[in-house]
Amino acid sequence: MTRELFEEYDLTIAELNKENQELKKQLENKYEKVGTLTSELLYEENNTTELDHKIRELFTLKKKGGKKLIINFTKKVRILTGMILTLLIVIGGGVYVYQSKNSVQTSNIEEGKNLKIVYTPLHGTGNIPVQRILKDLGFHHVYVVPEQELPDGNFPTVSYPNPEDPKAFTLALELAKKVDADIILATDPDADRLGVFAKNTQTGNYEFFTGNMSALFIAEYELSQKKEKGILPKNGAMVTTIVSSNLTQAIAKEYNVKLFEVLTGFKYIGEKIKQFEKDNSYEYVFGFEESYGCLVGTHARDKDGIVAVMKTCEAAAYYKSKGLSVLDQMHNIYEKYGYYKEGQTALTFKGIEGAEKIKSIMNKLRSNPPMELAGLKVLAFRDYLTNVVKNFKSNETCETGLPKSNVLYFELENNSWCCVRPSGTEPKIKFYYGVCTNSCDASMERLEALKEHWGNI
Repeated sequence: MTRELFEEYDLTIAELNKENQELKKQLENKYEKVGTLTSELLYEENNTTELDHKIRELFTLKKKGGKKLIINFTKKVRILTGMILTLLIVIGGGVYVYQSKNSVQTSNIEEGKNLKIVYTPLHGTGNIPVQRILKDLGFHHVYVVPEQELPDGNFPTVSYPNPEDPKAFTLALELAKKVDADIILATDPDADRLGVFAKNTQTGNYEFFTGNMSALFIAEYELSQKKEKGILPKNGAMVTTIVSSNLTQAIAKEYNVKLFEVLTGFKYIGEKIKQFEKDNSYEYVFGFEESYGCLVGTHARDKDGIVAVMKTCEAAAYYKSKGLSVLDQMHNIYEKYGYYKEGQTALTFKGIEGAEKIKSIMNKLRSNPPMELAGLKVLAFRDYLTNVVKNFKSNETCETGLPKSNVLYFELENNSWCCVRPSGTEPKIKFYYGVCTNSCDASMERLEALKEHWGNI
């Protein structure tokens, strides 16, 4: 949750407390029910938007009135911002814990429970649920970064509380070196995304995982374990986004699982889960997006950083019992399927002229798509705005099968790809790209060539 949202809650709750006791009571009652509600109700869009509307309405009135209330509602803010996850763990609950732990292979944890874990909630809401669930599962060596353990909307120890940014791990890395941790985990303030560092046992250094790496580390473990135990559904399905790693395709093929690609945004993955449940066509087994969010199980319709922590630790404990580190297993995945590597470039163009520049780049790529990118031939071109896919080899066209969106996708030779889209929230145009070769060095070299291409557009 952003700093601005914490400030908004501060002001809103103060207003509720002073001027609208009735709505305050309704708000608290609504959250008190969270611990016993089913996950389906938690993620019903109309419930959350109605509540948001009431809060924002009061906040708008407050600003119009020009009042300046200085009231310490830090405790209230912590409760409200963490309620969806924390109450499910702490109050009455059991629903979230039960559904999460129900998917765990406890024998795997028992064999590797000496795993050393450093965790930071980055001043957010993940602390209580993460510590609770890891303790319940038998992990005894969990070290929480003390300076970042308690919720604080000012985020005093980080410039940007984002697990996608390695800089957010500065304190966690210091603690990891002291305790000789196997893995370092960080959830973002609302605990739906997970960042990972893993120890290189040869050098003693810690290496950062991309969102693709951390998610597919879990995916390979989940599917391989289900297959080994004979519980992998015959109609199993994985869901990912069009800008996520193509390694997903290789893993899905290996385990005979149907793969669905959707537009960016976890809501589209949630829609697929709902569709599967409605028509009984497939059984959801795993979903993720490259921006550090994944979901194991169908207890939610959004990415879940708490379960991602749980599954990462479960898998790490299992591989540790086999004499492998998390990084060792990641290298094993690459050796098995190929060295898939991904990158992203974002160019900023501010103001009216910048908006026109972004529009011009998109129009140029759309009307005259290149036949080659960084020395790689373009095999097919997808335009999600016009809903057209063109195969340059056969000259055939078909529909994308996804909702219309201002996104362009280039399928390249040698299992490489590029995707371009303007940001919906910032004056940026984003370029995503991925490659695959039979060595790490070759993949990084090819990835760098694509990065250089888009950086000079």
